[in-house]
Amino acid sequence: MLKRTFLAATGLALGLTMVTGAFAADPLKIVYIGKNTGNPYFDSITGGFEDACKSLGCEFQFVAPATAEATSQIPFIEAQIQRGVNVIAIAPNSPDALNQVLDSAKAKGILVLTVNGDLVGNEGHRDATILPVDFTKTGPNQVELMGSLIGYKGEIAILSATTEAPDQNTWIAAMNKTLVEDAKYKDMKLVATVYGDDQPEKSTTEMEALLSNFPNLVGVIAPTTVGVAAAAQVVQSRGIADKVHVTGLGLPSEMRDFVKDGTVTAFQLWSPYNEGWLAAHFAVGVIGGTIKNEVGSTFEVPTLGTIKIEEKNAMNTQAELTTFDASNIDNFNF
Repeated sequence: MLKRTFLAATGLALGLTMVTGAFAADPLKIVYIGKNTGNPYFDSITGGFEDACKSLGCEFQFVAPATAEATSQIPFIEAQIQRGVNVIAIAPNSPDALNQVLDSAKAKGILVLTVNGDLVGNEGHRDATILPVDFTKTGPNQVELMGSLIGYKGEIAILSATTEAPDQNTWIAAMNKTLVEDAKYKDMKLVATVYGDDQPEKSTTEMEALLSNFPNLVGVIAPTTVGVAAAAQVVQSRGIADKVHVTGLGLPSEMRDFVKDGTVTAFQLWSPYNEGWLAAHFAVGVIGGTIKNEVGSTFEVPTLGTIKIEEKNAMNTQAELTTFDASNIDNFNF
């Protein structure tokens, strides 16, 4: 069960404080830098950080740029370095644009974590990554879900976030590979990949353009919470749910009405809350010396159980994507 309610009640009340250097007797300071403001997906991750820090005795702050351009997070990272935080956690908008500034943070002794997306190909510029699931499964799982909705036949499109979003680009590459190499999907044709920049207005415009440009379109995969909600809204307003199937990665709280009225049959995600919860516990443990940030190490996290540090210092909060539909949508509150 991914409900926030049963997660929030736990905690170790460690009251961790820094015991050496300039931070002696000060609470450990954690900041999470999101992709952009106005994106409710990050509210859930932030909730996990907040609840963990309440029980662990650390200070937490969320900041984010207004837009999700590749370099928009750089001044926020620089500001947090100047502020003297102990941990910078970030959902990176680019796999490589942040390398230099993150190296500067590490040089100051700041623990750098990527949360909900990684520096693909540039993992050496952070200390560890906290991902919701094994991202190698996300693309194939999305293709399979779409195939099941359209009878594995017809024209489909992808409505993504920004052109540089490292996590979405990883999933899209896997979607293309799956469509080309798996004979099960030989009758499915990907006709376009468009980008809504994780903004509702632009995502809506791109979805409307897809419908105009591809009259035979039968499905749209939107691997971004902003995009999938915008796509569903367009399909709902046009009353074409029987012709164009929308799926992707969405928040139950935002997609519930679309599922209940039949606009969306099924979509997938994980618990964003658990990412913040795990990241805070990991950071406190590493800095406090109770967790070794080494591949193969394991540690315990309340409600999540045993977490193993995998290759490239990556951790997952759950094994598989969760599929949401009319049978279970009311069981999730995030």
